[in-house]
Amino acid sequence: MERHRDQDLDRIRQALLRMGGLVERMISEAMHALVERDSERAQTVIRTDDDVDTLQKEVDGLCNRVLALQQPTAVDLRFLVSTMKIANDLERMGDSAVNVAQAVEILNQEPPLKPYIDLPRLADLTRSMVRDALDSFVRRDARAAYEVCRRDDEVDALYKQLFRELLTFMMENPRTTTRALHLLLIARNYERIADHATNVAEDVIFYVEGRDIRHSSPDEKAVEPA
Repeated sequence: MERHRDQDLDRIRQALLRMGGLVERMISEAMHALVERDSERAQTVIRTDDDVDTLQKEVDGLCNRVLALQQPTAVDLRFLVSTMKIANDLERMGDSAVNVAQAVEILNQEPPLKPYIDLPRLADLTRSMVRDALDSFVRRDARAAYEVCRRDDEVDALYKQLFRELLTFMMENPRTTTRALHLLLIARNYERIADHATNVAEDVIFYVEGRDIRHSSPDEKAVEPA
């Protein structure tokens, strides 16, 4: 019985990691589509969202089956609860990557508003948060998950910088408004992805430590238990 349960939990873990791998690629490819003005890559990101949705259903189905048939307790129960929540956040990250790709398709029809420097940096920061949050889940590493939570402030600061810069473009030259708004939409969606990565890290902490740090202040999140 225990061996069967372990096999089921491993299947769930592998499905979640496949989902995470797809989402990471979507996050990266959407930005490459912008920088390289490659609308076909943007289309690939949009199409991949169906695969992410399918994997979310698979993860939820497997988790619900274990919950119904094996009545897990303690850490296994926390694993299942956290996994379903992480899958939901990954699905939303995929939706945000699709939003980026759709904005890229529009922007690629116009001359670039500005050199893309900070936006790729924002995408890289966001993708690394997603990757590290998932790695912390695999390793059951709460310390690494706390570090992911801390890095959200860096993403927020860069987003605010981009917001101010793009607002200046619109104020100084109204003809740039449409392009600036689409770039702002892209930046906003990467900032949202970072928020979801933070949620994943918080779920890892709950899974590993049984500690719920949601809705805590930044200072409280920064304090790890002794």
